[in-house]
Amino acid sequence: MAAGKKRVLDEASGTPKAKKTKMERSEKKPRDQPHKSSEPASSLVADEIDFPRGGGTTLTPLEVKTLRAEAAKEADKELFEDSAKDQIVKRRRKSEVDSKSKPFDKDGKKAARIRIEHLNYKRVVVGMKILGQVIAVEPLALIVALPNQLFAHVPITQISSQLTHILESMDDDEMHSSGDEEEDASPSRVPDLFEIFKPGEYVRAVVTSVHAPGATDIAGLGRARDEVQRASRRVELSLVPEKVNEGIAKADLRSGFTISASVKSVEDHGYILDLGIPEVSGFLSFKDSKKGPFDEGKKLHVGRLVDVVVSKLPGNGRTCNVSVDPTTYRNAVLTEVSDVHSIVPGALVQSLVTAVQPDGLILQVLGFFDGTIDQFHLSPGDPEENYKVGQKIKARILYDISPSTPPRFALSLADHVVRYSAKSTASDGGSTSLHDAYPIGTVLEAVKVTRVENERGLIVEVGSDVEGFIHISQVSDEHVPTLSALSGAWKVGTVHRARVTGYFPLDGLLQLSLRTSVLAQKFLQVADVQVGEVIKGTVKKLTDSALFVSISGNVDGVVWPNHYADIALKHPQKRFKPGGSIKCRVLVVDPERKRIALTAKKTLVESTLPVVSQASDAQVGTVTHAVVFKTSEKSLQVEFYNNLKATVPAREASETAISSLSAAFPIGKPVQVRIVAIDPETSRITASIRQASPNFKSAITDISGVDIGDIVDGVVSDIRKDKAVVTLQPTQVTALLSLTNIANRRAISVAQLRLTLKVGEKLQDLVVTSRNPEKGFVLVATKPKEKEALLQKNHLSLDTVQPGQLVGGRVLRHNRHGALIKITNSISGVLHPTDAADDYDSGKPFPAVDSVLKAVVLSVDKERRQLRLSTRMSRLFPAQNKPVADRELADLSDLKVGDTIRGFIKSIAEHGLFVTLSREIDARVQIKELFDDYVKDWKSRFSVNQLVKGRILSLDAEKKQVELSFRSGDLKRENRSQLSMSDLSEGQKVDGRIKRVEDYGLFIEIEGSKLSGLCHKSELSDNKDADVTLALRSFREGDKVKAVILSVDREKRRISFGLKPSYFEEKDFGEESESEDEEPGSAFGVVEDGEDSDGGAEDDVQQEEDGSDQESDDGEGVAMDVDLTLDLQQPDKRSAVIPTVVLAETLDLEDGFQWSVTGPTEDVEMESEEESDEDSQLEGKKKKKKRKEIELDLTADMHSKAPESNADFERLLLGSPNSSYLWIQYMSFQLQISEIDKAREIAKRALKQINFREEQEKLNVWIALLNLENVYGTEESLESTFKDAARHNDSKTIHLRMAEIFEQSDKPEKTEDQFKRTVKKFSQSSKVWTLFAEHYLKRGMLEEARKLLPRSLQSLEKRKHLKTICKFAQLEYKLGDPERGKTIFEGIVDSHSKRWDMWSVYIDMEAGQGDVMSLRNLFNRVLALKMTSHKAKSFFKKWLELERRLGDEEGQDAVKAKAIEWTQRAAGIAEL
Repeated sequence: MAAGKKRVLDEASGTPKAKKTKMERSEKKPRDQPHKSSEPASSLVADEIDFPRGGGTTLTPLEVKTLRAEAAKEADKELFEDSAKDQIVKRRRKSEVDSKSKPFDKDGKKAARIRIEHLNYKRVVVGMKILGQVIAVEPLALIVALPNQLFAHVPITQISSQLTHILESMDDDEMHSSGDEEEDASPSRVPDLFEIFKPGEYVRAVVTSVHAPGATDIAGLGRARDEVQRASRRVELSLVPEKVNEGIAKADLRSGFTISASVKSVEDHGYILDLGIPEVSGFLSFKDSKKGPFDEGKKLHVGRLVDVVVSKLPGNGRTCNVSVDPTTYRNAVLTEVSDVHSIVPGALVQSLVTAVQPDGLILQVLGFFDGTIDQFHLSPGDPEENYKVGQKIKARILYDISPSTPPRFALSLADHVVRYSAKSTASDGGSTSLHDAYPIGTVLEAVKVTRVENERGLIVEVGSDVEGFIHISQVSDEHVPTLSALSGAWKVGTVHRARVTGYFPLDGLLQLSLRTSVLAQKFLQVADVQVGEVIKGTVKKLTDSALFVSISGNVDGVVWPNHYADIALKHPQKRFKPGGSIKCRVLVVDPERKRIALTAKKTLVESTLPVVSQASDAQVGTVTHAVVFKTSEKSLQVEFYNNLKATVPAREASETAISSLSAAFPIGKPVQVRIVAIDPETSRITASIRQASPNFKSAITDISGVDIGDIVDGVVSDIRKDKAVVTLQPTQVTALLSLTNIANRRAISVAQLRLTLKVGEKLQDLVVTSRNPEKGFVLVATKPKEKEALLQKNHLSLDTVQPGQLVGGRVLRHNRHGALIKITNSISGVLHPTDAADDYDSGKPFPAVDSVLKAVVLSVDKERRQLRLSTRMSRLFPAQNKPVADRELADLSDLKVGDTIRGFIKSIAEHGLFVTLSREIDARVQIKELFDDYVKDWKSRFSVNQLVKGRILSLDAEKKQVELSFRSGDLKRENRSQLSMSDLSEGQKVDGRIKRVEDYGLFIEIEGSKLSGLCHKSELSDNKDADVTLALRSFREGDKVKAVILSVDREKRRISFGLKPSYFEEKDFGEESESEDEEPGSAFGVVEDGEDSDGGAEDDVQQEEDGSDQESDDGEGVAMDVDLTLDLQQPDKRSAVIPTVVLAETLDLEDGFQWSVTGPTEDVEMESEEESDEDSQLEGKKKKKKRKEIELDLTADMHSKAPESNADFERLLLGSPNSSYLWIQYMSFQLQISEIDKAREIAKRALKQINFREEQEKLNVWIALLNLENVYGTEESLESTFKDAARHNDSKTIHLRMAEIFEQSDKPEKTEDQFKRTVKKFSQSSKVWTLFAEHYLKRGMLEEARKLLPRSLQSLEKRKHLKTICKFAQLEYKLGDPERGKTIFEGIVDSHSKRWDMWSVYIDMEAGQGDVMSLRNLFNRVLALKMTSHKAKSFFKKWLELERRLGDEEGQDAVKAKAIEWTQRAAGIAEL
């Protein structure tokens, strides 16, 4: 022990002289007394002598002699004791000593005695000084992270002595005061801990007490809400400077010394600080305090803790000036000390590596003291490779290892600790904190074990610069006694699936778990739980005040007594028993307090109404459930979710009068309410129980069941002056009908109509002409008279109808059996899609709803009162003998194996498709028979009612089962030859399919076999400098490729492929295209769009004419009036020329509405229908001519006129869901009938359905929606749409489009505001500035436009200046003052005389002015400059063209002469 003391004194003295060692001993004894009571106290006072550098002393010669004698005696004694102890230890544990004494340096003896130990709760002792990092700020305590995955807490009474004094002297009145502005400004008020500390901040602390595990009676900490708080209870720290800085020598307070201090008082010019060192205080000026990490404009409170750097120590030695600059504090390095106690945690010290061990480093700190660094605080990797003996490093002190003699320190080389900042990880946008990069609950699919600590846990690699720690208890749900680095499931190099459960901020590690139960947990923390979510939990315990429910893992919830049930429970213990399951709904989530409130009310748990948990969820008209929590005489207070409250006035509580609200609505009663009003300023919500009742009839009728254009029936309910009130059937919507309209229909006067029209009279065939949902009224009119039928009405009945008879009807709707046709009021028919046409391509298997058609009766079903109909031309005109492409099938005898057949998809199942071949026959197509190649998402390729083509594989007459195949080739595929490894050779070129994409290459499967191999990423491109990673991303699973076999390893069954273009020739791909040309047009599977047309021109013409001749039904048994003779004699005639339908005409509205802004800056051009047709023709060039002709005809025949109904548009969009042109036309159609809301809905549908890769198409729809909101919407809706558009598209494009929309709609003020907004956001864009200037010039605001030029040059990059100045000059020519533009151009060509492009623009601008003389002067000037002959030729050519246009023949001759002269001069110079 004595030897240890002497070592301390020797190292503290800085010299081995005995005299100085004695003096240091005499100084050290009184300071060490509180720590080591066994040392004898010295009577000498340390401050009475100077630091022994020059050899002077105040001791008498006798005292010096005595001290030397004592020192020699003690030294001998200590040496003998150490020698004896070493011999005993060696004899007892020889093997252990041998294993630990392997030298890592030349002498190695000192290093062998030092062990690198991890800090744990057993090694934390009272008095230890340690560095911590704040991770949470509680109201009365701090939660601090310590090294080696430990946690501690700091009570509010251990921050500083000044803060503790203020707390003790605070009166009760002050404690409950609200704190006005003057009190807040006072520096002596009690500051909250969150005003002093921020998470991530480092603190220097000293351990004041260590508690046993599970201790709960901890000051400043309430109930532990998570594992971190629970762990922090064990260690209590103090930040009081008197304790932390105890023992620091006054002589060490030199410039650059870092220390923690507290604000003692506020003076006129600064703050007096308490450094915790006797007779020394600090001074921080107000000026220097502004450099610190404090809130601007606020003074520091008395008692606040600050980290300072000593900047100057005056001669009196009593007050030192300090600085709070974070950079200076962070970078201050401690190079020497006079006392070991002056080395405090957090100090950055100069160190020397004395030994490198597998588990860390051993250092010599400041030349005298020992230090260790464990692997947690080293750079990732092997320490023996990263560090060398003798290397000088700067490390930060973590804690002193006590008790240890001689003194030792634990240090850190972790980058974030040395930088004194929080651990962060690199990302694309910079650095991201661990909390943001890896939130708690994140599941990491692959973490790699890099180090194993047998008794503690695993260290794993998460990212390139992020590691995680898995405690041994979190490795498995089963007990694991020990871990091994070389064997077992968790050895080094193994990869596991883990989940983030927390953080160790000071160590820079993620806290992970491999336990299966943790990975399966739904919630890991309170913040993961969503308000309104229905969960199943387990009853934990029931108390008198609440019911506690375990939700998931450590996440618990509480159910308050008023939420036990819909009614109050007298004996809740009978219903809720510990361990029982309970179904609840989340009522409140408070992440800060880590509290979840649940409700077990059956009404709320089973409610299907929307959850209102925040103010934005509360919309007027919303009906939802709430709970009564307070009653008064005039109102009820109800509570939604998340403590959101609403008021229900007494008049809205019930339809009937209530004497006592409290009796009718007890506290805790669930009620259904409708939100009727919201105050936007106070966010106060007013609700109604009365209006939420299903029997409540609102003053505003719901007319959502009636649309414009609907044909409805009604009953006259009232007759007024000039209108009749009609109740529509069956919606019961009240509508207004003009009496004049009825009179005109009946061909009588209004006076006569009043006499004949009676209340209760039924009116049929009324057309809805207008509707207003906000006011709830509808206008109707009688249906216009249609043309008289060419034939007399035929009276039909089930008895008179015969098979083969021709009937007419209107399509009502579609069902799974086909189209339902209304023949009369009592007779209907069914048209199966296979009975609709002889050729499914040209016919209409699914005729449009409300369309009129002619059909032949096939059979009569009197029970169902239905007819089986057919519209096949072979049935309608049997004498024509026209060829039938798709024959009728009566039964299975009409089919045989190998036949090619077409049908319609009836349903899509999990195992394949069901295809209807006729009314009685369905076929099945299994998944394996759908495609020749593997298709992962096969369902998206098919839809119900889609036309498909296949080949019959098998027939089962007994079971009436038919198996189809869409695959090409021979039916007996089992005979197809399969490739094997022996069939392959190097250099062979094969077709394949990409099976998998990896970072290192592509796995390719050869077609027609199950053989696959690897194409390394280096074999993708011939360009060595190409970005191969980018090329890999362009491949997807399932892509077809042509590859070359580079090598075949038959033993290991490995194939190497190459995809480099240099491996192939044109003929390799030519053969493939030729084979495609030879492929017949009858490919199986889905019939393309051209084949899937709804009908030809003939049917369309017939339908249009039939529709015009249709009349309403006049009564029971009366047939629909249809022209049954129209075009019957010439069924095979088709229009030779089908007019092209230009759908864009429907976009031109009468009020001038435009969907897209057109102008010089137009970036988007809509594709016309003609262009798309041309594109489709180009894509189809490889197919046969016959196939191409059919596709062209069917595309043109798809519609003989523009779409005129929702059904038309929907049918078109099914074929082209990514066409913004169709979507915008659909919106325009809705606007023509005043359906603004529907137009908005269509736009939103378009944005969802258009493929995300079709950015241009999406942009078109956004522009259309912005135009709609600009014309029909409010400012709020326009702004909201604009923000959404800017978020989903290129923001600058949307900003500029918005400005152009305002400009086109003649809103100059809004245009100007939009441009100001745009130039503020995109000040680096030259285009934005020039467009803004153009807007000003168009409005005649010349000065404002000219002021933009200097502003733009201040914001733009220098390389854009010349272009911008040139644009402004051109604008002056076009819209401003040409002379000013000329002046600007003169400046440009003067300073940039070699910019030929600027000369050309200048000349073009002058040409626009028509001044020939000015042009000639410009050409003479530019041609006088030195330039290439090619450039001179272009200028002479331009000059000659301008002379021909603006000048005369004399000028042309002069140009030619000058050109010859220039050429001769240039040739002469070249000869010289």
